[in-house]
Amino acid sequence: MNTAPTPYPIGTPGAPWGDVERSEWLSQQPRQRSYESEVLSAIERLRSRFDVELYGRLDYGPDSYPLMAIRSRDWRDDLPVVLITGGVHGYETSGVHGALRFIDQHAAEYAGRVNLLVAPCVSPWAYERIHRWNANAVDPNRSFHHGSPAEESAALMRLVAPVCDRALMHIDLHETTDTDETEFRPALAARDGKPFEPGEIPDGFYLVDDSENPQPEFQQAVIEAVEQVTHIAPADNKGEIFGSPVATRGVIQYPLTQLGLCASITRAPYKTTTEVYPDSPRSTAEQCNAAQAAAVCAAIGYALAHR
Repeated sequence: MNTAPTPYPIGTPGAPWGDVERSEWLSQQPRQRSYESEVLSAIERLRSRFDVELYGRLDYGPDSYPLMAIRSRDWRDDLPVVLITGGVHGYETSGVHGALRFIDQHAAEYAGRVNLLVAPCVSPWAYERIHRWNANAVDPNRSFHHGSPAEESAALMRLVAPVCDRALMHIDLHETTDTDETEFRPALAARDGKPFEPGEIPDGFYLVDDSENPQPEFQQAVIEAVEQVTHIAPADNKGEIFGSPVATRGVIQYPLTQLGLCASITRAPYKTTTEVYPDSPRSTAEQCNAAQAAAVCAAIGYALAHR
């Protein structure tokens, strides 16, 4: 027998949150890990090989977070730009550490071929709270547009603006987790005063292409590389992955600009959003980080070969 989902514990069903509900939600978001020791320290170790820059700062109450980017040291204006972003959703751990792994272990292979610009942890407050939203209960990955309500998103757009037209490829590193279904989607429905519609978390890696400029061969090149590291999510019995029709194996499509998604912030011909599944019994944290790095390498390789 089907039962109705348990109402989210904050707010009144059917009524969007106001300031009281947002404050209640914020009071329930304790710091669970350290941006400074887990991310900034790793970035600091890269200074001997790459240029590291401060591109903004987040201030939430007593907490202040420097926003850091990493650039190729051999930056040349005649080379195309590759943008790599991670941690737009702070709880998606392998997005952050996969980006850092790529820089540490693979970036040197592209010296003199591309300019790398990497923002490994776009949402450090959310990284520490293992959450999807920022401290204002705003999703940065729906906020990449003019007049953004998320400073995380606005700061990244300012960083990228000078190279927007020169970008060859942008890969945005994400995860789809079991907590998407148990916490984050129910919280979203409650925040917006809408009913929660249960879904099905895909078991495996998949990609999100741009429905406004699909690049199926590019996406499949990434899928084939990642398959050597971790398994690819199959379509469900509706031919969908996480509620969206499968376009090609392991790939769905979203209108990136319309939704204000991070992967829309440049005019790069090649764009993709990775979705790793860290909760699978068939995957380890090491595999998830390695899958993200493999996706970046394959994406750059394809883009360079087809520019």
